[in-house]
Amino acid sequence: MIDKQNKVRIKLVKSRFGRLKKHAASLSGLGLRKINQEVVIDATPENMGMVNQVRYLLEVEEVK
Repeated sequence: MIDKQNKVRIKLVKSRFGRLKKHAASLSGLGLRKINQEVVIDATPENMGMVNQVRYLLEVEEVK
């Protein structure tokens, strides 16, 4: 039986330069490198914790 995982689309809208190293590491862990780059990730607690940490740099949208 396969569980359907919720997905989240995140977009980097502000630069990662000049931020804390932990925040830049969270962005790279989420797969974001360039401004306006979008990725779709699973909404696991680990990923959502990273999104929450750098929410001031992102736009977040739930994907159905």
